[in-house]
Amino acid sequence: MIKNILVICLGNICRSPMAEGLLKKRYPDKNIASAGLREITVGWSADPFAIRVMKENGIDIRGHRARLLTADLLKKADLVLTMEKEQSDIVKYSFPNYRGKIMRIGEYDDVDVPDPYSKNIDAFRESFNLISEGLDKIGRQLICPENGAAAAS
Repeated sequence: MIKNILVICLGNICRSPMAEGLLKKRYPDKNIASAGLREITVGWSADPFAIRVMKENGIDIRGHRARLLTADLLKKADLVLTMEKEQSDIVKYSFPNYRGKIMRIGEYDDVDVPDPYSKNIDAFRESFNLISEGLDKIGRQLICPENGAAAAS
């Protein structure tokens, strides 16, 4: 059973905070966290456009602060979600003991979630939609498969 979910992106200021917020809303009984692969953004708040897109969807991520991915965070996670295949590859290479729990949010559709950083609000909305769609499928397959089976029947 998946209880602890970790979401990873490059800087932990755009995509992973959006995914973390969405997961917390959908699964309040789960422990959800996020982290980034870049040390430079540690301590930063979520991007203003990410905050705005999440607010449009009824989720408040204003309190988010970026942090760096660590082995301890990976160890605690039952499922680790990345935004891009390249990020999955980096994490699997850097932390080989945790390979089996790492997958892309867009895994089931074989899509990456593009980084909206320094782009317009529409890029953030597109990323949010891809994250939401990916989490729909992951939720049915992995997080709450019993709900997916009930919904299918």
